[in-house]
Amino acid sequence: MIDLYYWTTPNGHKITIFLEEAEVDYTIKPINIGEGDQFAPDFLAIAPNNRIPAIVDHEPADGGEPLSLFESGAILQYLAEKTGQFLPENGRDRTAVLQWLYWQMGGLGPMLGQNHHFGIYAPEKIPYAITRYVKETERLYGVLDTQLEGKDFIAGDYSIADMACYPWIVPYEAQQQNLADFPNLKRWFEAIQTRPAVERAYAIAETIRSESTMTEEAKAILFGQGRR
Repeated sequence: MIDLYYWTTPNGHKITIFLEEAEVDYTIKPINIGEGDQFAPDFLAIAPNNRIPAIVDHEPADGGEPLSLFESGAILQYLAEKTGQFLPENGRDRTAVLQWLYWQMGGLGPMLGQNHHFGIYAPEKIPYAITRYVKETERLYGVLDTQLEGKDFIAGDYSIADMACYPWIVPYEAQQQNLADFPNLKRWFEAIQTRPAVERAYAIAETIRSESTMTEEAKAILFGQGRR
């Protein structure tokens, strides 16, 4: 049994997609990041970076004590290795999946997150910042579009690389992108969107998502953090 500490963000969706695809038993522990749940001591013991998602595996492969893990890329790799699904065991195919997983973690997610911040949430609309991250989003979409030319999925077979990238493309309109400009990416996106496990994962999100808007208090919690 996996406990998934989760909220309805792209990084959270990555893990529900995997768990639904792999048909792993799991329990969702909602962490409402707009209300500060991520700062609770019990959660920080599992996820010291105060970010979702995180998991606790109560039946780790080594048979030891429950194992906790944070960072969505590390969680995807761990679950793929444990279940033997969506990550080749060795060789070039495995390397291809992992490099695109890390590309998402190091580039696609952080840059699109800044796109969201300056374009949607920042109290002051700074044209330079908005243009900077919209153009970087366009560049990254182009990288992915080129990679998908002649391929059904990012690294050959459907894998954790696809699960990591897809949720970040879902809000493409808010990112000021047009999927028609990226035909290979559009084809890939639509194929994943209709996968039953992906549909289930997003349906779960709708049962958890807070109906409240992004309040000023929530913005202060999410964007006003210093060390203390």
